Amino acid sequence: MDVNTAVAAVAALVGLCTGVVAMLAFRISERERTRPHRAAVQAPEPTTLPAGVDTVLSVLRSSAVVLDEADSVVKASSAAYALGLVRGGRLSVEPMLQMARATRRDGEIRQRELELPPRGHSRTDVLAVSARSAPLGSRLVLLLVEDRTEARRIEAVRRDFVANVSHELKTPAGALSLLSEAVVDACDDPETVRRFGGRMQVEATRLTNLVQELIDLSRVQDNDPLTNAELVSVDELVTEAMDRCRQPATTKDITMASGGTTGLRVWGNRGQLAAALGNLVENAVNYSPPSTRVAIAVSHLPVPRPGGTAAGRQQRQIEISVTDQGIGISETDRERIFERFYRVDPARSRATGGTGLGLAIVKHVAASHGGSVDVWSAEGQGSTFTLTLPEPGSARARHQAARKDRDGVSGALRSPDDVPDAAGEHPAGGTPP
Repeated sequence: MDVNTAVAAVAALVGLCTGVVAMLAFRISERERTRPHRAAVQAPEPTTLPAGVDTVLSVLRSSAVVLDEADSVVKASSAAYALGLVRGGRLSVEPMLQMARATRRDGEIRQRELELPPRGHSRTDVLAVSARSAPLGSRLVLLLVEDRTEARRIEAVRRDFVANVSHELKTPAGALSLLSEAVVDACDDPETVRRFGGRMQVEATRLTNLVQELIDLSRVQDNDPLTNAELVSVDELVTEAMDRCRQPATTKDITMASGGTTGLRVWGNRGQLAAALGNLVENAVNYSPPSTRVAIAVSHLPVPRPGGTAAGRQQRQIEISVTDQGIGISETDRERIFERFYRVDPARSRATGGTGLGLAIVKHVAASHGGSVDVWSAEGQGSTFTLTLPEPGSARARHQAARKDRDGVSGALRSPDDVPDAAGEHPAGGTPP
């Protein structure tokens, strides 16, 4: 090999090495230039709800919770926080969390009835809920939880109510059937027919009263009594109740008297308030011995609020007390007299035509008007039933607030960072810290 050939070979080798180094430098530079872009592409995107879902969930009455792939709460409704379902950005109910994981795994919609421990420290009843999980897009899971506690309680009350009604209706219906057979058999004996006919009238009256009180109780429970509320004169309610019982009181030589503060008015349904006070006066007359006294007293008293504000201490309530000199009520019976169909003395109730619904109606009317009914009694000395109602201004404000809360929706979904944990409470289904 001559010198020229060797020089050419060396020059070619140097050029090749220079080209390789330049290409490597270019590749490294290109990689460094594109690395931030690639990192940005690979960074996890913030979890957001699909368009329109937030708006739809905000108008549902059910509690809504949205979980991401890490089981963290993305958004939840105010009702979910109030029920204690979400605490510290996590779903605190393990069975619901299992439902969400199963739905994320296979995409199937699931529904389950659950009973959760009482929320807060003041509740003793179990929280019954219906939970439903469904996929929301490819990454999220939606939980809809409906509080069924009140519905379950009402259903139990309805079952007991139907059983009691069936029993109560069976008695006068059976008596009428037997008496009608007796009248047919004694058709040739006018005196017997007259006697059995009188007893049939008594049973028919009892049956009519029972049906009417069932209708009244149904109206009190199912309707909003303050939908057509008005200012009602307490003096007129007292006069109407006394007129209603005037005839039976006169028959038993019972003196009825009224007194106390006059000119007071309450905010409520006139018909229901008149029925409630009329039931109290009627019971007083029916369960009082002859030649005794029934008194109705009206008073306007301040609401006891120790340590409250000046405005709070100035609030007042109206009390209507009905006092008799009757047989009295034992301490055991006083705990149950406001139950449907409960009678202190069943035999005496049959004699007076009592149905066991009068005081239940009074209780529901008082509660629906924001008030209460209480009883003081001593056996052999008589009883005093006190119907307490708020003054018109506070009653109207309370009713408007209740309607606003009832008609309102659960509100927009909120992220866990926007909802501070309530002090002193622990998650539903969890344990205290």
